[in-house]
Amino acid sequence: MLCAISGEAPQDPVASRKSGRLSMQKDKDGQVADKVGTVFEKRLIEAYIAENGRDPVTNEDLSTDDLIELRTSRIVRPRPPTLTSIPSLLSVFQNEWDALALETHTLRQQLTQTRQELSTALYQHDAAVRVIARLSRERDEAREALSRVSVHGGPTTNGEAMQVDSSGLSSDLIAKVEATQERLSKTRRKRPVPDGWATSDVLSSLTPTEKSTPLYAGAPSFSLNARGDFALVGGKDGRLGAYSISKKAIVQEMDAGPGFVTDVLWLGDRAVASTSTGTVKIYESGSELTNFSGHAGEVTALAIHPCGEILASVGVDKTYIFYDLTSNTIATQVLSDAALTTAGFHPDGHLFAAGGVDGQIKVYDVKSAMNAANFDSTGPITAISFSENGTWLATAAKGSTGVSIWDLRKAAVVHMIDIASPISAVRWEYSGQFLAITGPSGLVVQHYSKATKEWSEPLKNAVPSVAVEWGLNAEALFCLDAEGSITTLARR
Repeated sequence: MLCAISGEAPQDPVASRKSGRLSMQKDKDGQVADKVGTVFEKRLIEAYIAENGRDPVTNEDLSTDDLIELRTSRIVRPRPPTLTSIPSLLSVFQNEWDALALETHTLRQQLTQTRQELSTALYQHDAAVRVIARLSRERDEAREALSRVSVHGGPTTNGEAMQVDSSGLSSDLIAKVEATQERLSKTRRKRPVPDGWATSDVLSSLTPTEKSTPLYAGAPSFSLNARGDFALVGGKDGRLGAYSISKKAIVQEMDAGPGFVTDVLWLGDRAVASTSTGTVKIYESGSELTNFSGHAGEVTALAIHPCGEILASVGVDKTYIFYDLTSNTIATQVLSDAALTTAGFHPDGHLFAAGGVDGQIKVYDVKSAMNAANFDSTGPITAISFSENGTWLATAAKGSTGVSIWDLRKAAVVHMIDIASPISAVRWEYSGQFLAITGPSGLVVQHYSKATKEWSEPLKNAVPSVAVEWGLNAEALFCLDAEGSITTLARR
């Protein structure tokens, strides 16, 4: 329905009685003609009548009384077009430009604020990096200073403060360490298994053949000399002796007291013993040659450098000491961060490892005394042993039934050996193929095949022991039990 004047839908529609078209309707009497009025917008038709007094369609006289109001639902008029002229287009363009300019200004403000926040964050990050670098440098300097402390002067009693300085190994000892490393590392990787060396079949046939009488009660360790004919054993009474394997008797006895013997080893034909009072003593032909009292507490383990001229000891005072055996003096003493329980030199002599009660295996550079690496274990370290292949380190921890095989190159465990019982000692033999593991429940030997890169167990024997040593050509094993007796395992 559209207005006849405006052509738009009327808001207030009215119809004229005098304008319209004829509509023929049939009824009972026939056809009757009727007019249908034209629709107008009320305000427009009233204005037209006031001005002209006529019907805009028929041109007949028309008054407002001839208008008929129509009742319809309210019609929502469509929005009139606004972009039909240049002024309206310019107005719209101006509005859009203003909105775009405002948005651009807002984005520039946000960009400036973001740049400021980023600049502040970068400045804070740079400052933090510099602080961390400074603290790391100070930490490294402090570690180096601690690692180079040395004890000099006369013997010290337990509990006394140590006198320290910054001296390290002498140039002569450093030269010996470097020469030893160069000589041994060149041939280690290609070194063949010696002729006549024991095989897995030989080891699987080993059985206990002899057991000595108790030698020294409470002996924690023993040492077999290079020829394999004498065992050095020490006990709780502060005495130690050289036990002849062939004669089955103590042939030489020495006094290491006061205190009890904590560790022993052979230094060629000389005997070395450490005690619970912090002393390290060297004997020759049964007589005391020299002694050192550098530790402020019990000495827990001894080790000899491959060059044969540097002796090492570790103790509960958190230090390890290197002794110059050519001059019989303390070469250097290095402080760690925990009491040390066991020790060993790398086969090439450039590294020194010490196990601590904190469950760490601390690896040091022999020449500089710098802490090269720390390996974490599950408890206090009870045993360590370097493999002759130069890359593996076997370790055992208190309360654990497993041995960890560490790869020094990867600083990671590459193999675990579980013997299902506590472990007292571990020992590699010279070829690096066999690892002896011993404890209160017995002895186990593990074999690593380089050809197949697999592990096997050629020997398992219920010989309880606290320490183990390999015999000549790995054709025999010697075990020390808690009562101080030595059991020999050999082929019958």
